This record gives sequence, C-alpha cells and structure tokens, in this order.
Amino acid sequence: MIFYDLHSLLLFLIKFEEMSAKTGLDLSVTKDENFSMWYTQVITKSEMIDYYNVSGCYILRPWSYRIWEQIQTFLDSEFKALGVEPCYFPMFISKKNLEKEEDHIEDFCPEVAWVTRAGDSELPEPIAIRPTSETAMYPAFSNWIRSHRDLPLKLNQWTSVVRWEFKNPTPFLRTREFLWQEGHTAFAEQEEADKEVLDILDLYARVYEELLAVPAIKGRKSVKEKFAGGDFSTTTEVFIPCAGRAIQGATSHSLGQNFSKMFDIKFPDEGGEFKYVWQNSWGMTTRTIGVAVLVHGDDKGLVLPPRVAPVQIIGISIPQKDEELNATLQQKIDDIVASLCKLGLRAKADGRRDKSPGWKFNYWEQKGVPLRIECGPKDMEKQQCVLVRRDTKEKLVVSWDDVASTSSALMLKIQSDMLDKARAERDKRLVIAWTWQEFCVALQGGNMILAPWCLTTDSEEWVKEETKLLGMSAAEAEEQSNENEESKALTGAAKSLCIPFNQPILPEGTLCFTGNGLPAKEWCLWGRSF
Repeated sequence: MIFYDLHSLLLFLIKFEEMSAKTGLDLSVTKDENFSMWYTQVITKSEMIDYYNVSGCYILRPWSYRIWEQIQTFLDSEFKALGVEPCYFPMFISKKNLEKEEDHIEDFCPEVAWVTRAGDSELPEPIAIRPTSETAMYPAFSNWIRSHRDLPLKLNQWTSVVRWEFKNPTPFLRTREFLWQEGHTAFAEQEEADKEVLDILDLYARVYEELLAVPAIKGRKSVKEKFAGGDFSTTTEVFIPCAGRAIQGATSHSLGQNFSKMFDIKFPDEGGEFKYVWQNSWGMTTRTIGVAVLVHGDDKGLVLPPRVAPVQIIGISIPQKDEELNATLQQKIDDIVASLCKLGLRAKADGRRDKSPGWKFNYWEQKGVPLRIECGPKDMEKQQCVLVRRDTKEKLVVSWDDVASTSSALMLKIQSDMLDKARAERDKRLVIAWTWQEFCVALQGGNMILAPWCLTTDSEEWVKEETKLLGMSAAEAEEQSNENEESKALTGAAKSLCIPFNQPILPEGTLCFTGNGLPAKEWCLWGRSF
C-alpha cells in the first residue's frame, strides 16, 4: 500500500487502531445480532446511563440529561405560548384521593408504590407516591375554580413519577421512576378542551419529528387502550424497525367531566348556572431519548440528531512529533470551535494529549456527535479542514473560510436526512392487511399493520389472544399457557396501536380483518409493542 502524503498515512494508522479495537470502546455485538445487548452497550458506553442499586431505577448521566433539557426547552416555550403556567405539586397522594376515581386506580393499582412507615412508626394510612397527578391536583382545582373567570386553568409540571413496573425494566423505555412533564387543564366548554388535546398532540409529534428526527403517527387510542377514567386518548406512535415493534411516544387525554364530577370542580357560568369543567391531561417522558437511540443508533453507537445533541460538532487535531506544530494545530481547532460557538452551535474541541486521534474519533462517534472536524499538517498547509458526518460517514474537505457556513448548513442537512431515512425505513415496514391471514403474515414479518376494523373490544381482545401463540410450537404454547400473568404479558401478542387521524379511503362494504363478519368502521394500526 502506497501513501502519497503524511495525512493519508496518519488516517490509515488511525483506522488500523480502530480496527484492532485498541481503543477499548467498540461494541461487542451488532444491532442485528443481539438487539437487547446492543442497546445496553450503546447507552452505557456512550455515558448516557449508569446502573443504580434499586431495581428498575437508573442514573441519567449528563449526556442523556442534556438531551432531555433540549426537549424541555422546546416544549416549555411552546406550552407557555399556549397559556400554560408552570407549577409543582407534592409527590405524595393520600389513599382517599387516589382511590376516589375507581377506573383510574384500578388501572394503576399494580404499579402504585406506597409509603407505609416513617422511621419506626407505622403510618395511620398508607401514602401513595404519584404514578400520575390527576388525583393530587384536582382537589386544589376544586378550591381554585370559583367562577367562569377562573377558566381556562392550564398547568404543567416537570417532575418524576413512580410506577412499580413488574415487566422487564429497560432504561428509558420502562423504568420504575422516570422523568416527564404532565399537563393538567380545565375549560368551561368541551369544544375548547377537545381542541387543546389535539394541539398538545401536535407538539408531541413535533418533538419526535423536528427534534429527534423520528417519524410519528398521530391517532386515537381504542376504548380498551385509552387512559383509565378519561373520555378518549390520543397518541403518537413510533416504530423501531430493527425490533419489529412499536412504542407509544406520548399521549394527550380528554378526561371529559369524569374527574370534575368526582372532585366537585364546577363553576357558575355568566347566567349563574353551575356547570362542571371539562378537563385534559397530557404527558411526555424520557422514553423519548430511548426511542431516538433505538431508531438511529448503529453498530458504532449513538447517532444523534443535531437539534438535541449535547455537542453538535467536535474538533480534533492530528498531532505530530513536532510540539510547536502540535500547538499550532490545536490552536487552529480551538479558533474554529470558538467561531462556531459564536454562531450558537454547540461545538467543542477535544485537546486531550493522553488520547490518540483514533481513540477520540471512536469515543465521539460512540457518543453520536453529528459532525467531526479534523485538522492535520497537510490541512494546515492548504488552510482547510476535513468534516466527517456521523450519520453517513461522508467526508468533506472545506476551506477555513467556509467551515462555519458549511457546518451550519450541515446541521440542517443532517437533521433532515436522518428524519427522511427513518421515515423510509418505517414506511417499508408499514403493511396493509385486509384479511386475518394477511395480518398474521405481516405481523410475523416484524411489521406494523394497517387493517380495517370493526372497533369492538371483543375483537381486539381476540386478536391479542390469537397472536400470543403465533410462531409457537404446540409444546411452547402449552408451556406459555401454564406461566403466570406477568410472563404472559411478555409474549409477542399484537395490540391496537392507534386509529390514525390520517385515514385511507375505506371502501363501502369492507369487513373487519378479523373475519368476524362485522363491517369495518375505520382503519386501525396494529403491531407488537414494547
């Protein structure tokens, strides 16, 4: 192999170092080989997560928390533009309040964590740690809302909740404590309350598509899957092609007047007639971070969209034996980074002397930094830099004068390209099924399925039971039927994900895909789910 200049030789040596795994940063499995282990290695080696000594609880390290801050900043600004005010309510909920709404508590009961002791003393009544805050906040709503002039009341809190999940805990996706925002609002009229449900859902879809570069499908939950105690639920559903599973991205619920009647939240209208308020609740969690990892990550580690990346651009010099030249190279990288920071870009120079360029390349690739800027001795002579995209590995040679403008343009380009790629991969796995046989074939192929449905809960439960056994042998099915309820919940059953707002034309006379002979009323999105 012939090297025509020192820069080419250095790049080869760097690549050889990476191939030889001398960095110690490489993942031991690929995304296709072992999806679960790949995910665990990516979020730990990229320094997003550390483990904690309470099962199902995890430490969010700065690299992941800073992504959450980007989401917070966007949503908080949008909420306030809608007139939503920030607040904070205690994490403890009295047993009396939590149990006031029967459907609500029945749905959450297995996940509620209770405080029963204080020191050596038993509490006279257990106190719940909030799984959600409807029953904590609405007694206060009853006191605060005295007139139609007090409406609408729009509150949001950034906090954590505890749900003592019995399913397999997975960092970001399913944890016993997680961060979220929860909005709770009250209106005089149903029409304005229902409008807000959809306005908030649009914001959640924008978080996924505009910030995380993840395509989302907006729709309505089935009666079976809606929020307990609410009138109807809307959702953003996203798909993880490599796993063949969907995941609920965020939800916005219409509570109707169910909670206002339970907690006596009413007001006199302009004519003096007392009416119950119309309420909504809505929330988005740190699950968003895990979804972005699953959708975009590759066999090198994270691939982060520029809009949420804690560091958007990393600058690395290629050192030489000549210390004076090294200082000049590093100073040039520092100057470039400073100019990028002045433009509002989150840029950083890695000037560590105890790490080789190859180690640094691997380290920042694993952390998903969207763009790398390299500068070596030949680049100094030509007054240029090499820009390397994390998502495509594409390299561009750019003059010093054009680094700032090119880098800024690439932030937009990378963000757009990542969304386009994710949407194309998602759409390849979105299949239309008219019959039960087509549905089963598509499901076993790891797809989401759009199917004409009669909307009955009986048929929904039938689909779940039938698909539990798909692909199992008779012996496996018998063993599965003897397992406990918790294990049954971990099978590959399909469920309704949402009834999409964007409905294809449903030909007249179309029957439900389940074969029950009932007329189909709407298209529904189905699939396996995390």
